[in-house]
Amino acid sequence: MLFQSSIRKELARSFGATLVVLITIVMTIVLIRTLGQASRGFINPQDVMLFMAYSALGRLPTILTLSLFIAMVSTLSRMYRDSEMVVWFASGRGLAGFLGPLFRFAWPVLLVITLMALFVWPWSNQQTKDMQSRYEQRGDLDRIAPGQFQESSSGNRVFFIDRDLAGEQASNNVFIAATEKGKSSITTARSGRIDTRDNAQFLMLENGQRLENVIGQSALKISDFEEYGSKTGDVGTASENAPEAKLLSTRDLIKAPTRSNMGELAWRLGLALVAFNVVILAVALASVNPRGGRSSNLIFVLLTFVVYNNLVNVGQSWIFSGVISFGNLLLALHGGVLLLGLGWLGKRHFNWVLKPIARIRRPLPAARTDGGSHP
Repeated sequence: MLFQSSIRKELARSFGATLVVLITIVMTIVLIRTLGQASRGFINPQDVMLFMAYSALGRLPTILTLSLFIAMVSTLSRMYRDSEMVVWFASGRGLAGFLGPLFRFAWPVLLVITLMALFVWPWSNQQTKDMQSRYEQRGDLDRIAPGQFQESSSGNRVFFIDRDLAGEQASNNVFIAATEKGKSSITTARSGRIDTRDNAQFLMLENGQRLENVIGQSALKISDFEEYGSKTGDVGTASENAPEAKLLSTRDLIKAPTRSNMGELAWRLGLALVAFNVVILAVALASVNPRGGRSSNLIFVLLTFVVYNNLVNVGQSWIFSGVISFGNLLLALHGGVLLLGLGWLGKRHFNWVLKPIARIRRPLPAARTDGGSHP
């Protein structure tokens, strides 16, 4: 009991501290990326925090796996450094005996990683996709902010308004520059309002002037108007495209076993299998030279995790391109890593030593016993 409780307490402290640090780093990166997307007009600036929350949920399985890996390796390495391992080994505990306490501590984390990879990941992707689609499909007038030039969704118009009238769909000092059907035009008006007719959205301008000419010609047509209507878009038009594999639920991926869906399913299952294998790898890798630096072992752990995680991503693309099948990838990649970890752990547990093949020595000549030759 003392053996298991001491390891669990230290694992809990190390795992919590590592998780907080990694979440802080990832959230900072996600914040910078999200603000960049909002500045380019891909997402609504008002939804930045919600977009960040969904993005963090999608990355949480990887964060939990890396936190678990670092916590286990750092805890066991500290025990080697402080000579606690010698005490446990002298009391009859082998290195493989650490697998039991580690898995008892890690199984709730492994369960959370599996559920999030299979269910939360597609849900969070669907939520972020819906937010982006709603923002991209908003009307041209909904994009306009007072005092800013704003391009339309089609890219052929530029709008500008001086200020909004509070509580009304109207504005003062409207400017529109458009290029349509080989003609360019500039329209200005003192005021404008939004009007919806037959499922279409119009901008009704009042008391303005319109300059129009054919592109490539010098002739210019100038007209004054008291009221002028300009169509800005349709209301409620949404494009229906085939959903991406990462947006589909795990059940839908299994029902439609295409290459793309099987690659996505292998990636989701791979997150859970990676989390399981890193527990075994942590015991095998947790060896440190007390005279060496503390960061060398951590760098090796990070390199191992990065390589393993990248192989999971490469395997998804291999399934999509038909290089390898779904079952063969899981067996070769994750089964191979499992065998490698168990073999390495067995070598250290039983102190296996790879001895070089003994060299074949030639027999020495027999010593003479006759005392030499006589004259």
